[in-house]
Amino acid sequence: MTISFGEKVFQVILILFIAILSICMIYPFIHVLAISFSSAGEAVRPGMHWFPKEISLFAWKRVLSDSTIWLALGNTVFRTVVGTLLSLLFMSMGAYPLAKKHLPHRQFYTMVIIVTMFFSGGLIPSYLLVKSLGLIDSRWALIIPGLVSTYSMLILRNFFMNIPAELEDSAKIDGANDLRILFTLVIPLSKPVLATLALWSAVGHWNAWFDAMLYLQDQSLIVLQLFLRRLVITSEGGAILTVDEMFKTAETIKAATIMFTALPILIVYPFLQKYFVKGTMVGSLKA
Repeated sequence: MTISFGEKVFQVILILFIAILSICMIYPFIHVLAISFSSAGEAVRPGMHWFPKEISLFAWKRVLSDSTIWLALGNTVFRTVVGTLLSLLFMSMGAYPLAKKHLPHRQFYTMVIIVTMFFSGGLIPSYLLVKSLGLIDSRWALIIPGLVSTYSMLILRNFFMNIPAELEDSAKIDGANDLRILFTLVIPLSKPVLATLALWSAVGHWNAWFDAMLYLQDQSLIVLQLFLRRLVITSEGGAILTVDEMFKTAETIKAATIMFTALPILIVYPFLQKYFVKGTMVGSLKA
């Protein structure tokens, strides 16, 4: 098949645009990585940093030797893993009945759930609700309020609707009930969309800090992003920075902390990326 001159020009322009856009997205990551391995003097040098000209491992040694950042990492991993698994469980159990056409008033329930995507009680009622439930200064305050994402549950519902009903009918003939069908048949067939939603949920939990700032006063429950915010924005480094280091090596230590915070989720992403296209292309919202 021959390609016209206009199509070739369009492809070249498209490739250049994507290349420039990619560089704009990748460069900040490279910049911070280069500063994290640079000396204090090189870190404050104005201009673009593509690689460290004066290599120094001081910032990484200082970050990795701090006990608070490892405590924050453990709390963040707990929040991300437990929160993601529970979200997938509850969203699956909510999406499965909504995918059944024989569910009474199914359209009404779906519309009520959709409304929650656009309206919420607000910050103060949410805080009062968490407080009344006794979740203040508890890890569950970071998990339970955001346990179900309406948008993700609707995507999962649409995916469940595309599973052939004959498979479930065959399972019912063999004596399986709805719960067994969900966990032994429907969920295994939904791995692509579940992997995609798991990544969305994990990234959301990993990057969250505002709810931790609201609900947690116990510093033993601090999460990684809240620790990073205090270090980078408010310069409250805790044990990680001495007064002398705050003036001399603050930029390199901040860069190393940012990289330490970002690397775990970046490592997980390639293992789930292959499910993105198949998991998200589930069609438009069905009534």
